[in-house]
Amino acid sequence: MARLTALIWIDAYRMRLEVLGIPAFIVKRGDATAGAILVKLNTLDGKARLFQRITAMDGSRPWTDLQTAPESEIDAVIARHRDRDPDLWVIEVEDRQGRHHLDAPGLE
Repeated sequence: MARLTALIWIDAYRMRLEVLGIPAFIVKRGDATAGAILVKLNTLDGKARLFQRITAMDGSRPWTDLQTAPESEIDAVIARHRDRDPDLWVIEVEDRQGRHHLDAPGLE
């Protein structure tokens, strides 16, 4: 099965969240076809979570929770990733309930 380009996946993800009333913003644009994607979940209480898709040993591509910390620490981690990878996409999701829907059917 062919993988979706980064831009197509991001557009689909943002539309899914929009339907649910969850704001999501592109903070940094990366390579439209193959850029890696970080998703920052801002819970609007000074804390945030950072997610990245990994390739598992079985070939699946689950999202992993890299870190949960004060938002300023998550922003510093993102800045380091951006320095190393100019093709990186950064998406910020804002939801007080902590919903990110990265594990929703159709987004894998």
